[in-house]
Amino acid sequence: MKVYGTETGAATHPVLLTFAEKGHEPELIHTSVLGGADKSPENLARQPFGEVPVLDDDGFLLYESRAIIRYLDRRLPGPSLTPADLREFGLMEQWINVEQYYVSGPVWTVVRSGPVYDLIRRSPAIKTMPPAPDDAELAAVRGELARAFDAVDKHLEGRTYLAGEQFSLAEICWLPYLTYLFASNGGDLVLERPNLADWWQRTSSRPTWKKVGKVLDRLENA
Repeated sequence: MKVYGTETGAATHPVLLTFAEKGHEPELIHTSVLGGADKSPENLARQPFGEVPVLDDDGFLLYESRAIIRYLDRRLPGPSLTPADLREFGLMEQWINVEQYYVSGPVWTVVRSGPVYDLIRRSPAIKTMPPAPDDAELAAVRGELARAFDAVDKHLEGRTYLAGEQFSLAEICWLPYLTYLFASNGGDLVLERPNLADWWQRTSSRPTWKKVGKVLDRLENA
């Protein structure tokens, strides 16, 4: 299988981590957002919205990372990343939605205030990206994250993972954004909440995440 994306992309990370957790490794076709390759005619033919990642499974193309990881969990042999218990399944889906609607957007705003974005500002892609937040906007999004993290910290009391005792697709969706939050001077929002901090330590130390969870630290070629 092929994955079009980048090894440092927070949207590509869930796909790469799912492969790793299932004991497989795709062929990663470097498609740099910072180099503009996501908007190339070739990528637009695969993904009409000009984004990455895109999965190519023997000619079957699938985009949107959350759709891809659900597909891969059923497509590939290896340990299931979806709870069999119905209520735990519901919790997994709930926390995937929380990440999508209340966490990843505010995290991206924090990223725009930190050292990773200093790199992005030197790339051609900066022309299509928003500016760094001012102090008021940054304070507001940190407040949004605090509210979301209070909820997940309370939920994690007495639980090992977001859906219960099983590492699931929910963790796979959360890990990339919290990793970039730590890389952007926002890790205090995690560490000051004890249950969330414990969860972070458990999940971010997994060998699979250490293998694929690379943060942007240099400009990429297209």
